[in-house]
Amino acid sequence: MSSSAEISRELSGSPSITRTGWRRHDTHWVISLFGTAVGAGILFLPINLGLGGIWPLVIVAVLAGPMTFLAHRGLARFVLSSSRPHADFTEVAEEHFGKMAGRLISVLYFLSIFPILLIYGVGLTNTVESFMVNQLAIVAPNRVMLSGMLVFAMIAVMLAGERAMLRAFAFMVYPLAVILAALSVYLIPQWHWPEVAAFEGARFLNTVWLALPVTVFAFSHAAAISGFANVQRREYGELAEARSGLILRNTTVMLVGFVLFFVFSCVLSLSPAQLAEAKAQNVSVLSYLANITDNPVIVTLGPLIAFIAISSSFLGHFLGARESLKSLIAKPTGLSLAKADKLGIAIMFFAIWGAAVVNPGILGLMETLSGPVIAMILFIMPVVAIYRVEALARFRKGWANGFILLTGSLAVSALLFSLLK
Repeated sequence: MSSSAEISRELSGSPSITRTGWRRHDTHWVISLFGTAVGAGILFLPINLGLGGIWPLVIVAVLAGPMTFLAHRGLARFVLSSSRPHADFTEVAEEHFGKMAGRLISVLYFLSIFPILLIYGVGLTNTVESFMVNQLAIVAPNRVMLSGMLVFAMIAVMLAGERAMLRAFAFMVYPLAVILAALSVYLIPQWHWPEVAAFEGARFLNTVWLALPVTVFAFSHAAAISGFANVQRREYGELAEARSGLILRNTTVMLVGFVLFFVFSCVLSLSPAQLAEAKAQNVSVLSYLANITDNPVIVTLGPLIAFIAISSSFLGHFLGARESLKSLIAKPTGLSLAKADKLGIAIMFFAIWGAAVVNPGILGLMETLSGPVIAMILFIMPVVAIYRVEALARFRKGWANGFILLTGSLAVSALLFSLLK
């Protein structure tokens, strides 16, 4: 089989999935996974990717689709490989890697998600407070009350059940996708041909290498994959693996289409010097555009995009953290899963609320520290499992495993290099 045929087969679904056809359930999950991936980081993504120049950005854009789809499909396959029908990520890790190694992987998985929830709790409070003061010209309520109400509202959506969660995602993500597309089109008249520097092999490869972690986390919806995979197993039974792959493929298409259009539109509207200035000011691309153009459209849409993006991503990450913490509490304490779930929710509520009240300035460091773990769990661990777990043996052929392992290893090494530097 030719390499092009292999790529086509990997990026398409199994023929058996056509037996059930596309359903509203599938659309809702595409929207929820899209919402999990598109967090506050999208507002900084054009700056982080655009600073390297146009050609590294083009290469990263080409790699983004295969990296996102294949890695998340691998993680979903890992969850679905359990012999137990309702096993979550923690239980699957213990089943395949043993109790001690599985527990360690599960703890790292939780710690990779939880700091991001703290970040979003602070970001959500700051965004709403800033909007009330600057756009609505009203006095914001006490920060303790405001942050408590916002965090409680987000968690209440999750407690209302899967259907309410999916409806909340649809309510938030459809406007987000429309606004992103509209803003990207709005910026087209300001596009200019980018500066094309002379090609330098070593510098070019270094730039692409350091851009890979940004790409991984800009499109990551790993936090929701365990819950997503279990829902598909309940919904589709033996077809769960194929249906999951189809939903993840369509999620990737939506992500790459909307997000990269937004990134390119912003990068082509700003010069390298302006991108560097925005990075130095530590502001989002929309805030920078609003500051240099005094454009009322961007000033209005900026806070709205930030609020929707943070809220939708909060829900997706809470889904993963809740499931993981529930199992981590239940095993050593002997509590039932229902009681462990309630205790875990209470712990996370007060922790997120506390972080939002304190408003710490170390959030970037926390996010960076959780980064390598996400990359290892999303890219490296599922590939290792394919070659260790008999239930995954049928996935050992093809080019995808080598591609995921290579790009994941490069992303992890780039993150570690950035931390050490």
